[in-house]
Amino acid sequence: MEIPEVVILRLPMYVRALKQINKTDFKLVSSQELGKLLSITPAQIRKDLSYFGRFGKQGRGYNVNYLLDELKQVLKLDKQWNACIIGIGTLGRAIIRYPGFGPAGFDIVAAFDSNINLVGQPIRKGLIIQPITELCSTIKTNNVSIGIVAVPAENAQAVIDSLASCGVKAILNYAPISPFTHNGIVIRNIDPTLALQSMTYYLD
Repeated sequence: MEIPEVVILRLPMYVRALKQINKTDFKLVSSQELGKLLSITPAQIRKDLSYFGRFGKQGRGYNVNYLLDELKQVLKLDKQWNACIIGIGTLGRAIIRYPGFGPAGFDIVAAFDSNINLVGQPIRKGLIIQPITELCSTIKTNNVSIGIVAVPAENAQAVIDSLASCGVKAILNYAPISPFTHNGIVIRNIDPTLALQSMTYYLD
């Protein structure tokens, strides 16, 4: 059965909410309570979860620990994923310093830049800026599954193409473009400007 992509996009939201609830004394959570926390209808939550099995009992709700573990397995978050980043400017350095990746199961194990003046510089312990020419070999050696693109817009498509040719199947793109995609490769675009523009509709 093919799972709609919009459902997959919501699963990490459920995981985050369940982690939040798990820090409390609550052992059970209803679809109504989850829906209130996430601004999603209870019916939609039940439908989303039904794609992956039966996790709760009607009238009782979901066991928080059990549902969290099951969804982490569905998303394959029960293992560590290695990532590389291309573009070590202000944005790239901020991404590397972000403390949330490690606890979520993601480790940036390689960093690349086309600026030869940056090559060889240490970013943090165990992470040194490498030239783009070492991209494919490093990805293979370090079992990199995810590429993070933090280059200017005019360079982003070429970097995405290079990651695809090196065998990377998942790409997180911070460049403000809508890149051409490759078969079998998942690309997620992060653009704060688009988010801001979607909010101004509601402002007076």
